[in-house]
Order: sequence, then structure tokens, then C-alpha cells
Amino acid sequence: MSDPTVTRTDADGVATLTLQRPGLTSRQRTELRGLVEEVAADDAVRAVLLTGTGRAFCVGQDLAEHVETLRSGSGPAEGALSVVEAEYNPLVLAVSALRVPVVVAINGACAGAGLGLALAGDLRIAAAGAKFTTAFAGIGLSSDSGLASRLVRCVGGSRAAELLLLPEPFTAERAAEWGLVHSVVDPELVVSAAQALAVRLAAGPTLAYRAIKTVLATAATDPLEQSLALEARLQLELGQTEDHREAVEAFLAKRPAHFTGR
Repeated sequence: MSDPTVTRTDADGVATLTLQRPGLTSRQRTELRGLVEEVAADDAVRAVLLTGTGRAFCVGQDLAEHVETLRSGSGPAEGALSVVEAEYNPLVLAVSALRVPVVVAINGACAGAGLGLALAGDLRIAAAGAKFTTAFAGIGLSSDSGLASRLVRCVGGSRAAELLLLPEPFTAERAAEWGLVHSVVDPELVVSAAQALAVRLAAGPTLAYRAIKTVLATAATDPLEQSLALEARLQLELGQTEDHREAVEAFLAKRPAHFTGR
């Protein structure tokens, strides 16, 4: 069997998923989704790190594979699920549904569905000088992988329209100015910086992070009354946890808290 297109390594409560090629083939999408679902079911995982290799993080669809499909006319028959419905949507939903913090180390070029995948994470660290683009309009397509929704949330509707209609490259530094990434570091430090952040999160109050992600998922669309009710319910649940009691005791004793995720 050929080498995997995505690998998983675990250390310090962090599962690191590494894309081994820049273009998303059908096989790579399937393998990545499988690993994400595997991680989601692993109680030992308290944070996830997603990254790529070489000079690119992910440039979206593997166009060589895609053009073969176009030339052969072997696309889905009428009524069948499209590739977006069958592969991209479940993958993005799986990443978004992870109940632990997801850190994305953008080690290089990030385009199209790759940008959608990166924005499905919670925190992003990018290599200085890395190039970003939405890409889709440039090849005569609309967006997929939740990119339009994520861009509107991150940069607002006006900037999202600009980025999607005029898919011109922009740098990691500009992405940081717009809030698409949270920090920019030297390329040789991007993975280690992201690993350190993921380890920090893995040692934190896991149940609180889970609740925060639950609130954030609908905060932009829920009415205020509904958001308040959700926060109240989650706060009541968290107030009964060992982590909350430990944090209060640690604060009073002026010592670091030791979180166990319970």
C-alpha cells in the first residue's frame, strides 16, 4: 500500500494531523476525514494541530485529478452527490465539530478549499510571507468548504465579497491584519509555535473550551435571549466540574491550576 497522504502523531495530549501533499485528492480528503473522526472519538486527545509539509499548507483541490475527471466526463450522474456534498462538506463539518481546540499551523501557501479548511480551526499561526488566496472565481467556480461563511464571520461581508470576487493573493501579514490568522512567525518556527500553543491548550480546562466552542458556533446568528440562555446553561454545568473548583482553589492559593478535563 502506498504511503498515507495524511499522518497522525500524538504527544502531550495533542494529536497532530499533517497533510503530506498540498493538493487535496479524493484519497487525501477521505484519509483526513477518517483521522479527524478517529481523533474525535479519542478521549486522550485534548487539542488538535493541523499542518502541512514543505512550502504549502494546502492549495485546495488537486487540479490534476480534477481535470482528469472533467476530460473523462466521469463526474457524478444526475441525482448523485457531488464531490462537494460527498467529500468536502463532511470533512469541514467533522473538523468544525471537534470538541477540543484546533490549532492550524499554516506553513506555506493556503488557497481555495485549503483556506476553508484552515478557517474551520479555532486558532491559526502562519509562516511569514505565506501566500493566501480564495482562488475559486479564478477557475470559474463559487466557493466551497464553508469559505464564504467563515470569511463573513472573520472579516465581514464587504471584505469577504472582495476576497471572493477578486481572488488576488495576499500575504500572511495581511491575513493577520484582517484577523484571518492570529500570529505570524518565521517559517522555520511555525510548527513549533503552533505545537506549543496546542500543548498549552491541551493542559487547559477542556470542558470550558468545549463550552466556549459551543457558544461561538452560533453566537453570530442566535438572538441575544438564546445566547444568554445557552451561556447560563453551560455556566451552570461548568460550575459543577472539578476543573472549576481546582481553578478557584488555585487562585486563592496563588498557585497554577492543574486541569484534568473533568
